[in-house]
Amino acid sequence: MMDIYDCIIIGGGASGMMASIFSAKNGYNTLLLEHNEKLGKKLYITGKGRCNLTNNSSIENHLQNIVTNSKFMYSALYNFPPNKVMEFFSDAGLRLKTERGNRVFPSSDKSSDVINTLIDQMYNYSVKYELNTAVERVEKIDKIFYIYCRNGIIYTTYRLIVASGGVSYSGTGATKIGYDIARHFGHNIIRPKSALCPIVLKEHTVALNGLSLKNVRLTIILNNGKEFSEFGELLFTYTSLSGPIALALSSEINKYSLNNAIARIDFKPALSYEELDIKFQKEFKTFAKKDLRNYIKTLLPNKFCEYFFVRTGLKNEKLADLTKENRQHIINLLKKFDFSIKSLDNINVGIVTSGGVDVKEINSKTCESKLVENLYFIGEVLDVDALTGGYNLQIAWSTAYLAGNNLKG
Repeated sequence: MMDIYDCIIIGGGASGMMASIFSAKNGYNTLLLEHNEKLGKKLYITGKGRCNLTNNSSIENHLQNIVTNSKFMYSALYNFPPNKVMEFFSDAGLRLKTERGNRVFPSSDKSSDVINTLIDQMYNYSVKYELNTAVERVEKIDKIFYIYCRNGIIYTTYRLIVASGGVSYSGTGATKIGYDIARHFGHNIIRPKSALCPIVLKEHTVALNGLSLKNVRLTIILNNGKEFSEFGELLFTYTSLSGPIALALSSEINKYSLNNAIARIDFKPALSYEELDIKFQKEFKTFAKKDLRNYIKTLLPNKFCEYFFVRTGLKNEKLADLTKENRQHIINLLKKFDFSIKSLDNINVGIVTSGGVDVKEINSKTCESKLVENLYFIGEVLDVDALTGGYNLQIAWSTAYLAGNNLKG
């Protein structure tokens, strides 16, 4: 007779480890199954290896930064809010610090310390875990879940928590097993899409690779007239727009058609057209003998100047020789420098997955399936995603807390 666990968790990432701790803390004999060779593989690379584990701000702010299905997260966030997450890690011996934008990191700047803290807590509460154990399918007969693994072992449990994550970052071993399990039990899956990813352009930007622009405004204009805008830092790659504001906007626009969509950069968002015109009229007189190409170098980073000059379509004339129309054309380009969007980057490079298990079929107060008793879905496998800044990991911790503390029987 095989052992029947009180609770089995599929997935050894952030939400899976946290759920296992609360499950075991509540007295359930708990087993965690992870298909990778170690726990927390994706967690290890979050925050560029520093692990931005939450955002030290209000619940309301977290809800505002959740792009998809924020209402579903009300109960989870109020039950296990950011301050409680920080308290959990601090009480477990992990020193924390809060940086710009209320981002919370381990004081050591090492994501491995976050992972080790979780593993230590799992050990303290006698959580068992198996590595290199890939789940192939799950069946439920009467009240027992049968979990069939690639190594030929079958595990059984009365309660199952699916914390297998999304399909982004395939290098960390991301798989679609969570979606397969959900579909098997009748759940709808919202098509997974890339989120927090670069925006691929039609234009060639090889010459701009590595260029970082600060304090600019990026606006995405869709063919249906909708506009989405962010202010901050923008980064060019060989083929795309990246950096904080492009990544944030990718999560806003991934639910829409990008046919004929435009990415518009305002290089001088603090100045109006009128203010720029006054500035230009004055400087065109003061530096009348300066040629246009050199004048542009006073307006933009060197790496972008030639690209901008070519886009103007003007000759390299002296400022004194430029017409009013030429001046206004340059100003217009500074305020509305357009690129054509080709697509969002591949889902494998997205920081998180948008889409997943339809939350309409999940109890928001417990994360239990509304279709199958004692089946729970938490973390990134759910159709919930947020912007950067610690908000996605907070989703993982909060949903894990709900499941681990609301197991039945």
